[in-house]
Amino acid sequence: MSEENGKQAAAEAAAAEVEEGCRLGVGTGSTVNYFIDALARRKVELAAVVSSSQTTTARLGRHGIRVADLNDTGDLDLYVDGADEVDRAGQMIKGGGGALTGEKILASASRRFICVVDERKVVKVLGTFPLPVEVIPMARSYVARQLVALRGQPALREGFTTDHGNVILDVRHLDLVNAHDMETRINQIPGVVTVGIFAHRRADKVLVGGAGKVSSIQP
Repeated sequence: MSEENGKQAAAEAAAAEVEEGCRLGVGTGSTVNYFIDALARRKVELAAVVSSSQTTTARLGRHGIRVADLNDTGDLDLYVDGADEVDRAGQMIKGGGGALTGEKILASASRRFICVVDERKVVKVLGTFPLPVEVIPMARSYVARQLVALRGQPALREGFTTDHGNVILDVRHLDLVNAHDMETRINQIPGVVTVGIFAHRRADKVLVGGAGKVSSIQP
């Protein structure tokens, strides 16, 4: 199964789990795009849909799916999103598409989190994919020095601004064996909006497309 076929298969399996009357959060990325398309084909009646990014809002809108404000919906029943890397404990690196803050908010506000990936995204230990860190612009240099002190190698994502007006540092070579601890340490650096480690709020279920089938990881 190709990478794209794996993404599509996992996304369609997630769409099948969305129930009538669900208050749904939708993430961002290429696999989520397949999920949105599959959800639209199902024509399930939803209580509310909340988006993690402007890009996702636009795609939902093209399908005629109205997007609500999280401030109006309260907590969500289900959040569906992809990952840049995910381990078998359901911990992830996210933010390659730059929407990590919205994604983390929706994941934290949801009772259940399903992660959809192709099999190439499943790893034993996080850290091969550069770790995105969203930073307030005035703190960029300071935060970068603190990340170097953690033995990371940060680089500014050139020409990119998040939906919230911030910048992203992509950090290589961090030791993420204890991802939960590293998430806490980076989030405590003044000027950091959030970090793309999802260990405190990990996935409840990971749907993995590959080898002609969709498998499930349930941490």
